[in-house]
Amino acid sequence: MAYLLNCEICFSQSKTFELIDKNPTKETKALYNNLQNISKKGYIIGHQDDLAYGVNWRYEEGRSDIKDAVGDYPGLYGWDLAGLELDSKKDINGIPFEKIQAYVRQGYDRGGVITFSWHMVNPVTDLHSWDTATLSLKKMLPGGPFHEKYKTYLDKAATFLSTLKGPKGEMIPVIFRPFHELTGNWFWWCKHANTKEDFIQLWRFTVDYLKNEKDLHNLIYCYNVADYDDETGLIEYYPGDEYADIISFDLYQKDGITSEDFVEICRNRFAIMNQVAGAHQKLTAMAEAGYEAIPQADWWTKVLDNIMSGSNVSYVLLWRNHGLVKETGHMHYYAPYREQVSAADFQKLYDKKESFFESELKHFQLYQPMKKR
Repeated sequence: MAYLLNCEICFSQSKTFELIDKNPTKETKALYNNLQNISKKGYIIGHQDDLAYGVNWRYEEGRSDIKDAVGDYPGLYGWDLAGLELDSKKDINGIPFEKIQAYVRQGYDRGGVITFSWHMVNPVTDLHSWDTATLSLKKMLPGGPFHEKYKTYLDKAATFLSTLKGPKGEMIPVIFRPFHELTGNWFWWCKHANTKEDFIQLWRFTVDYLKNEKDLHNLIYCYNVADYDDETGLIEYYPGDEYADIISFDLYQKDGITSEDFVEICRNRFAIMNQVAGAHQKLTAMAEAGYEAIPQADWWTKVLDNIMSGSNVSYVLLWRNHGLVKETGHMHYYAPYREQVSAADFQKLYDKKESFFESELKHFQLYQPMKKR
């Protein structure tokens, strides 16, 4: 029997969830509270690497494929820390970290939300994230042979995150999503290659180190999975209520999966996630989503909005608009650009009251204490 969304039961409308950091910056606390308010009214549309490049362009000041399509920026900006651990000047997608700093500031200054994932290289093998060597996490734990090396990675990430500051010198709040898609089998930190106990212990060490040793109090920690079919599949590797602020999952529609099936799968997972998050008093998100090259002209209103509306899920992040992949000759993008086949339908999504883009977030004053509105 399919789960049914019943968010009035899953969430207390009057309860305010608390951050795991008991000493958050005032902007970080305000953002977390305001995201809860937003989740009761609709959802934020986000986009990975939005300001840096798009289909057939790169580094054009003020440009965004989403802005080209609807005249507004996304409400949430996704970036990646990968490369910092190797002292690279650029991230995994070739964006200079100096530019990412500027883009983060721009998005924050306009009232948008910032999130970072981390496609970290494997500290044990020095290979990329998709190196699936087994039991790497165990070797990175305190007392393990690669623990000190892992700490240097965290030090470099903390240094960079500390540079993200607003106009008054305040730390810009960041939704931090480490070890993402852990229920998959494609990254070295995924469950197929590590034990539950090692994952939980390393997650807890990571949070404690960044919060207590590096004195970062602008982070909102996002626990993230890929596939799951029941509560156990979602929560098996959960590090505990004192170590996560958001519960989320990633899922993409792919060729061979009908839109109807994709909607049903997502809504079932939302129902499971909302039930778990309600019990643990956590915010929820769809931390990655999309349909490569968006071949369905009405995908935004018939699929994505059908999934998100009424879900009590705070945001959805569309993956990046790389454009043409020269090695394969196919187009790799997940948000529409001007004149793309689904652009007109994306405008309809933009016009819906439940979907929030950047200009609409000004009403919520995300970085100010929540008031009745």
